[in-house]
Amino acid sequence: MFIHPDFDPVAFSLGPLHVRWYGLMYLAGFVTGWALGRYRVRQPNSGWTAEQMDDLVFYIALGVILGGRIGYVLFYGFSGFLNNPLILFRVWEGGMSFHGGFLGVLLAMILFARRYQKGFWQTTDFIAPLIPPGLFFGRIGNFINGELWGRVTDAPWGMVFRQAGDSLPRHPSQLYQMALEGAALFVILWLFSARPRPVMAVSAVFLIGYGAFRSLTELVRQPDAHLGYLSLGLTMGQWLSLPMVIAGIALLWMAYRRPLNQDSGK
Repeated sequence: MFIHPDFDPVAFSLGPLHVRWYGLMYLAGFVTGWALGRYRVRQPNSGWTAEQMDDLVFYIALGVILGGRIGYVLFYGFSGFLNNPLILFRVWEGGMSFHGGFLGVLLAMILFARRYQKGFWQTTDFIAPLIPPGLFFGRIGNFINGELWGRVTDAPWGMVFRQAGDSLPRHPSQLYQMALEGAALFVILWLFSARPRPVMAVSAVFLIGYGAFRSLTELVRQPDAHLGYLSLGLTMGQWLSLPMVIAGIALLWMAYRRPLNQDSGK
């Protein structure tokens, strides 16, 4: 059994300004995604320029931050939002949702594709392998904060999270998600996209991979206290991931029934 190190969430302070580890993890994710995107841009016949890549990261950042915050409030704190809509702006209290950020990025990609006259699926296929590093660092941020801990376990690697309010060993589910949603999904997508694929295929593999990994880790992650288990004994994370898997399977099926270079998103 291990005990969570109980990190100080503030990495360093500059006078009254407190820089938190969670914010630094977001920054690390964006920088890593940008660097990987720049690498892909330099590959022969990438169809992308460095300037487009830089603008793309800006669009993604807006989609992640705005969509993540709005999604968290609507998916996980809707009753509180109805009572006080101003909680949407209380970003200092924390709270980000991947699924909300995902929807925010989709909207950002629609706007980006229109501005640069690129196909929507061409754009999402390009960015799909760049997203898992952000998830990797984001889960590290969750672990540093001691949040989103797992269910009680008797596994030898169980960890006591003081933030849970008890001394019971729990699954370090943040690390499971870091390994699966971050590292494993990145390797799968990077290798899969290294060869020419039908349009939509890379995006489809991302949807299937994330949805499956998230649903799997939710089996050992403690549900949000104010939500608990929903219909059929599933968590909110599983219900939000299920449509991703279904959509991914449908997209993959359609992708391999179409010509290699066709993009109906144009």
